[in-house]
Amino acid sequence: MKKNILFTLFFSFIGLFLVAPQVFAVCPVCSIAVGAGIGFSRWLGVDDLITGLWVGALVVSMIMWTINWFNKKNIKFKFSSLIISLSYYLLVVIPLFFTGIIGHLNPFFLFLDKLSVGIIIGSVIFWVMEKWYSYLKNKNNGHAYFPFQKVAMPVGALIILSLFLSLLLK
Repeated sequence: MKKNILFTLFFSFIGLFLVAPQVFAVCPVCSIAVGAGIGFSRWLGVDDLITGLWVGALVVSMIMWTINWFNKKNIKFKFSSLIISLSYYLLVVIPLFFTGIIGHLNPFFLFLDKLSVGIIIGSVIFWVMEKWYSYLKNKNNGHAYFPFQKVAMPVGALIILSLFLSLLLK
């Protein structure tokens, strides 16, 4: 098991250095980190609330990437951001529902199961941290305050929240 974790971490860090020079609305490194977080949490049997944080963050990351790509290609249509956002959430939630992963009969919070609540919270946290990063960067004449700040802020917030929730749930 330790060998698998070290192997995955090694290739994640290699991916970090190969992809980091490119700049996107949400950097590829964030998406790789979020994707790795989802895989690790399910593999390790982490609570669905925490897994949902990472799923929600990954969805928001992909939404931001897609919207940025459409903007770069000058592709515009009415309600594009809303349509892209709904499409990604439906692409994630519908398969999870039909496989029985989401939609348990015993609700966790406001008639939603833990994974759904986690997806909502993770989506909001990732979006807020990206907006906060943009605000701080603009405030600092278009420069980040430290290297990889764009990665550290949203992923760091998700890690801290995951640790907090894991302590709270035990």
